[in-house]
Amino acid sequence: MQVNISTRHGHLGTESQEKIKDKVLRLTRFFERITAVDVTVDLEHDDKPEVEIRVSAEKSDGFVATDSCSSLLGALDNSIHKMEQQLRKHKERLKDHRGPGLKDQQIPTSTDSEE
Repeated sequence: MQVNISTRHGHLGTESQEKIKDKVLRLTRFFERITAVDVTVDLEHDDKPEVEIRVSAEKSDGFVATDSCSSLLGALDNSIHKMEQQLRKHKERLKDHRGPGLKDQQIPTSTDSEE
């Protein structure tokens, strides 16, 4: 999985970038087919930084989560939580794409038809 971290209107230190990368790498727990993650941190407003996470996955459209908070890590945590919800929902949709199987269908028995 490729992780790209970019910044608008400022600069992030290497410690902050490592924390962001570590937190973003945990997204693979929710969906294994993630190919790339782009994190954009907007520091235009010092009191309310904005974090945008874009996830690319195999055989699906991209996912986007954005949040702003009073701290950088708070905004990151909120946007990661939003992304986790999107990935969970997408994975459930992929699992539920089939109809009921033979085990789930009820076959009438001969005692039911005699009555």
